[in-house]
Amino acid sequence: MSTAAPRTAGPDHLWSVDEHLDDILATVRPLEPIELNLLDAQGCVLVEDVTVPVSLPPFDNSSMDGYAVRVTDVAGASEQYPAALEVVGDVAAGQSDPLRVGPGQAVRIMTGAPLPPGAEAVVPVEWTDGGLGEGPVTEMRARSQAPEGATGQVLVHRPVRARAHVRAEGSDVRAGDRALTAGTVLGPPQISLLAAIGRGTVRVHPRPRVVVMSTGSELVQPDEELSAGQIYDSNSFSLTACARDAGAIAYRVGAVADDADTLRDTIEDQLVRADLMVTTGGVSVGAYDVVREALSSVGDEDEPGSGIDFRKLAMQPGKPQGFGSIGPDHTPLLALPGNPVSSYVSFELFVRPAIRTLMGLADVHRPRTRATLTADGPLTSPKGRRQFLRGRYADGEVTPVGGAGSHLVAALAQANALIVVPEDVESVAPGTELEVVLLG
Repeated sequence: MSTAAPRTAGPDHLWSVDEHLDDILATVRPLEPIELNLLDAQGCVLVEDVTVPVSLPPFDNSSMDGYAVRVTDVAGASEQYPAALEVVGDVAAGQSDPLRVGPGQAVRIMTGAPLPPGAEAVVPVEWTDGGLGEGPVTEMRARSQAPEGATGQVLVHRPVRARAHVRAEGSDVRAGDRALTAGTVLGPPQISLLAAIGRGTVRVHPRPRVVVMSTGSELVQPDEELSAGQIYDSNSFSLTACARDAGAIAYRVGAVADDADTLRDTIEDQLVRADLMVTTGGVSVGAYDVVREALSSVGDEDEPGSGIDFRKLAMQPGKPQGFGSIGPDHTPLLALPGNPVSSYVSFELFVRPAIRTLMGLADVHRPRTRATLTADGPLTSPKGRRQFLRGRYADGEVTPVGGAGSHLVAALAQANALIVVPEDVESVAPGTELEVVLLG
């Protein structure tokens, strides 16, 4: 889905966060629309307006269990002087040939049932004796246990105004109305509306398939025993969860050892199910940075935009980054650092917007606000780099969590925001207003 070559520069060039993100978003396009069944379309983005083919409700119907009556027949009714009406039958939801209500008559009606011809309003069953000849009741007896309730006499203890407890035809939406607009994300209420107006399928941008893989011979899967020099692979779990949270269908690949051929083979195997690939680890300048080694020379000389460009960004954490396309379909690939916090911050800044762009969303960024810094002392920041600190945001204030150490995964789990310290600031005093990225 890559459509343009990213900018290039010398190996010592320090790219800004905005430059790198602009290059990513300039080369990623929404996935081609497809027709999906309603439940399969949940979380997807509509590509066209949806018009209502039939009014909702399609007929006048009762919003209560009770009795369909004429207003004049119950005028002045009270518990002392109830109105006595002849019950001429039942009308239940789904009944296609309802009874007619004449003078002095009532039809016992259920919620959702069509309002019978001649009826002007519905009296709730709680305003009647339920046909028992006593005081007000709280419910109807089941028809299977008391079929005689559909006939006889009912006493109504309260008057009712015209159209009371009646849902009018088209009171929800009318035929020809626009139900949903292109660009709408289909959640449960939207799925419900589509089903209610008779749409079984809808045309959408599909949710992107994202393959996440971590690299490093030191990585061990959770629940396995650690040996000397090993750590558990948390990045692939974190980033897969992040991708799903962003709206993607995400697949996690177990950690790949530090071997360039193995990594290339694994990526090739995974391309068949990927609209976007995300790797973590091996992107810096060390002798064992296998992602950089394996992918730096990958690309098609005859195809602009193919191949992976590795960069240094003016940010902390997350300085080393890689981006480009790979494989016969030029699948976008983002290569993130291996430090858990660096990879998480990098995902929020670069991968999440790419996923949201593939989905066809107009707004691909997390919400941002400004908040007053609360801290025990001033925060230091490396001048020339935009720093992203973990923080807790509430009521217009933000507090750093876990200090400035980029390796503190436990602090990340406590944060609900990223504090953005600008490139030209070396020290930030408590009480300073800063930009904050809200993580949800």
